[in-house]
Amino acid sequence: MKKFEPQDSHTPRPGTGSEPGRLAALRAQLRLAATLAFAGFAVSVIAGLFHADTASANDHPATFAEYARSGIWTAVHLGQFAGMALLISGLLVLLVVLKAPDGVMAWAARFGIAAAVAALALYASLQAVDGVALKHAVDAWAAAAESEKPARFATAEGIRWLEWGLRSYQSFVLGAALLLTGAVVVGAHRVSRLIGYLMALSGLAYVAQGWIVGAEGFSSANTIPILAGIALILVWSVWLLVSAWFGKDAPARDRRRG
Repeated sequence: MKKFEPQDSHTPRPGTGSEPGRLAALRAQLRLAATLAFAGFAVSVIAGLFHADTASANDHPATFAEYARSGIWTAVHLGQFAGMALLISGLLVLLVVLKAPDGVMAWAARFGIAAAVAALALYASLQAVDGVALKHAVDAWAAAAESEKPARFATAEGIRWLEWGLRSYQSFVLGAALLLTGAVVVGAHRVSRLIGYLMALSGLAYVAQGWIVGAEGFSSANTIPILAGIALILVWSVWLLVSAWFGKDAPARDRRRG
């Protein structure tokens, strides 16, 4: 006769003992993603408050003179880069944590990661051109003798046009990253689907910005897409932050529904 083994009645079924730990790890990762995304938004906005922008951005003589007078121009753009790096890091962590199911959603997550990395690389190039190269060019133009000013101005304007191109394509790629991440959020059922929809809408706002900058430069036509992008990122990043830190366990809810 088989002897009674005490552990038979006390040993948990495979997987049940590790479930609380797995959920705690998932919650910690979601908190990291949410905190990075919101911190990136906050740092970008704060840095942008110090950006010299009283003149019309497409009025190059006026804007170049204003940029030349700015003593914190390079620091402001470094702050903006840090904010974008934090925001994109949040998207990358979120895409990894959500573990999209196989099929279309898995490919959306892969392309989202690729787009996010490309967006950060383009933004680094953009800030190098805007925050460093353009600043040196406008400083040289402002300090040049009158006979040299036309040539110096032409150089600064050429760098400005390069900035337009980088800004346009960075906005396109960042918009794609937000669209894909939003789709993964909707499909993964880990956090509220509305967060994913708001992410996707913010992505569309960036795509619109990319088109306008490429066609018209920094014109007033871009005001609405810029404000829409800022407002949408604020809403979904705060919502994600509150949900990750104070919300109920989304995976547990999903299992109960099943």
